[in-house]
Amino acid sequence: MKIAKNTVVTVNYKLSDAQNNLIEDGRQPMVYLHGGYENTLPKIEEELDGKEAGYSSTIQIEPEDAFGDYDASLVKVEPRNRLPEPLEVGMQFEGMPEGDDGEDAMIFTVTEIADDKVVLDGNHPLAGMALRFELTVVDVRAATDEEIAHEHVHGAHGHHHHDEDEDDGDEGDHFRSHPIH
Repeated sequence: MKIAKNTVVTVNYKLSDAQNNLIEDGRQPMVYLHGGYENTLPKIEEELDGKEAGYSSTIQIEPEDAFGDYDASLVKVEPRNRLPEPLEVGMQFEGMPEGDDGEDAMIFTVTEIADDKVVLDGNHPLAGMALRFELTVVDVRAATDEEIAHEHVHGAHGHHHHDEDEDDGDEGDHFRSHPIH
């Protein structure tokens, strides 16, 4: 089966920077719903469109087509007492960028801890980097009607729905912990 809109694609990958320094070895395959659902980078979809299982390629994606340029305005210093303990470099929290109207929460990563201050960076960890993906298509299948309706893959390596109400967040400028990926 050829990769096309509304197919589920399983891809083994290795991610490196432009100098071939390994970033992620892709021990788990990437499984995504193809067709502009923002489940992977558009340049990866563009490269794989029309291909079949067994296809391999290495592509380089520039920052503007990946995670954007590094934005120094997304770095902020917060009082340490506003964040939960224990606190470690690399932890991630959800918060609001400066001057935001409260609608677009972002993930901030702790990059430095001083005595009573913490540096939080709202940039994606790969912002500003050209990325090199080694891709091998392992499987292509038709998406289910439910996957198309939900715009993502279900089942193994996909997304699972829970019946619990989603946490829309508390009012105010609290930080909620967020698992590190």
